[in-house]
Amino acid sequence: MTGISLRGAARCLALVVAGACSAPPAPQRPGDWPVYGGDQGAMQYTTLSEIDRGNVDRLEVAWEWATGEEPASGPRQPIPGQDVRPGAFENTPLVIHDTMIVTTPYNRVVALDAATGDELWSFDPQTIQWGQPPNGTGLVHRGVAVWTGSGERRIFLNTRWRLIALDFATGRPVEGFGDHGTVVVTDHLMWPTNPLHYTQTSPPVVYRDLVILGNGVWDGFVYDRDPPGNILAFDVHTGRLAWRFNLVPQEGELGADTWEGGSNAHTGHANAWAQMSLDAERGYLYVPVGTPSNDWYGGARNGAKLFAESMVCLNAATGERVWHFQAVHHGLWDYDVSGAPTLLSVQHEGRRVDVVAQAVKSGFLFVFDRITGEPLWPIEERPVGASDVPGEAAYPTQPFPTRPAPFARQGFSDDDVVDFTPEIRAQALAFLEPYRRGPLYTPPSLEGTLMLPGIIGGGNWGGGAADPETGWLYVKSSDSPARLRLTPGDPSRVEADYFVDIDAMGIRLPNGLPVIKPPYGTLVAYDLNTGEKRWTVPVGDMPEIRYNPALRGVELPSRLGHSGASGPMVTGGGLVFVAGGASSLYAFDSETGEELWSGDLGGRGHSNPMSYATSAGRQFVAIANGGGAGSKLTVFALPGG
Repeated sequence: MTGISLRGAARCLALVVAGACSAPPAPQRPGDWPVYGGDQGAMQYTTLSEIDRGNVDRLEVAWEWATGEEPASGPRQPIPGQDVRPGAFENTPLVIHDTMIVTTPYNRVVALDAATGDELWSFDPQTIQWGQPPNGTGLVHRGVAVWTGSGERRIFLNTRWRLIALDFATGRPVEGFGDHGTVVVTDHLMWPTNPLHYTQTSPPVVYRDLVILGNGVWDGFVYDRDPPGNILAFDVHTGRLAWRFNLVPQEGELGADTWEGGSNAHTGHANAWAQMSLDAERGYLYVPVGTPSNDWYGGARNGAKLFAESMVCLNAATGERVWHFQAVHHGLWDYDVSGAPTLLSVQHEGRRVDVVAQAVKSGFLFVFDRITGEPLWPIEERPVGASDVPGEAAYPTQPFPTRPAPFARQGFSDDDVVDFTPEIRAQALAFLEPYRRGPLYTPPSLEGTLMLPGIIGGGNWGGGAADPETGWLYVKSSDSPARLRLTPGDPSRVEADYFVDIDAMGIRLPNGLPVIKPPYGTLVAYDLNTGEKRWTVPVGDMPEIRYNPALRGVELPSRLGHSGASGPMVTGGGLVFVAGGASSLYAFDSETGEELWSGDLGGRGHSNPMSYATSAGRQFVAIANGGGAGSKLTVFALPGG
């Protein structure tokens, strides 16, 4: 069941009368933001410079738009008794020729006037009728993709197990695509999959006449042949499957021998749930891949396991592998390759090189020649710790880039323990004493291992932002540890010898303070021409820490930083905008890291910001923020436009 708002239908009728519905689509303008990451290479960059270092402090709210979504009861509940609820508002809108396309947590697609926020049409895929995805986060959705052809534009929405094609002008499903506008994605996977266990949060990629997508799956699903990682490409006109790439390689495919004991025949996940990137000129697709099932215990899936936790370069036309790099072997830490690979060009050792840069959860930034896959600087395989959990065979080495330097703290030692006062430090050391501490890649354990970065990173799906004029890259990082304690698997919940008991979103003392020193979230700038880190600054603040009674009278840094998965955006005006999970949007000088402005959002900024200009020439900066019933889009501009 699907629905289009009456307002949208009325607007379509008006367009038909005016003859606009059949007119060729207007060309994109420099001020458009036509792709989720700004461009297909995910630079998250705009050339716009009306807003610059000299006037950014004058930004004010131009308009806001609220999703209006509330918790609801669905007839089909994967988790009995749990209502459907909207999660964080993580969307980054698209803007093409004064029309903004937004997707809401409930996966609705809404077209807005980009100058005013007035609603033009909306399409409801009725995703909530299938109940709450059992992931603990509520329903979330980050965006859509747009295909432009001769005389038409189509929007592609991937929602749970469906891929839907919509007419850009009206929001109506395209009848000739699939079954009345819809393709059932799970019909094309490498083994039968329960659709209720399958989801989508990130937008597809459009290459020529193909729409290409990965998938999401909850880490808590652990059973024989749980949802597998596949990259699927469909014809944009008909919805027919064009190709499929198995991220868990099957018998006879490259990498199958890296799954010991035939574990590739029954192990799922290893999925591309984050955004993919495209070199459209060469036809190369860059795919970030997550951890295989079970995320924290690998006794049933020993071996390096290609293509899990890898970046894979595919021929976008055929799905054939071009090259790959595995960032984590036999992952035990949920260190997904989780952000869109960033494509840019740099000056390296006297020559211009087209590169792909991949920030990962572990806090490393890997940089490669995007054509050959050769690293710009050496990557060393170094010995790491062994596991003493029965049946586990932690991989003996992991890849460490020699340059650039990590953007996040790695490993957990006494040097990381909070020290606001000597008493608080002593309390934290006593609290942490039962748990295992060690360098990066210390394996999960039965007594509990302290892991830093935690499972949100380091880097996450927000990815990096690149300035093509300078070759600089900006990464939002989180410093929030996790505690991984393995316990015997409960057969009523998982098919595993061991599963994890986890403190995922930061470990707190009984008084509510974190166990580690600030900052808890940073923005890091790299010069990728040289591989040097240029600056690191805290992003955001945490009032619940700053005003904790235990810190009364204690002098604190001006910014504590805030953990969060979303990323930055950089502009031609010399600015980097980022919220990164904080409740304000910040603007930093892209050269120095100086904080130049902040704008209160009233809710946490869970999304990547974007910027666009209307046909009148006015530049706007937009960010989705909040969650649940408080989700809204906030759009800033200079006064007087």
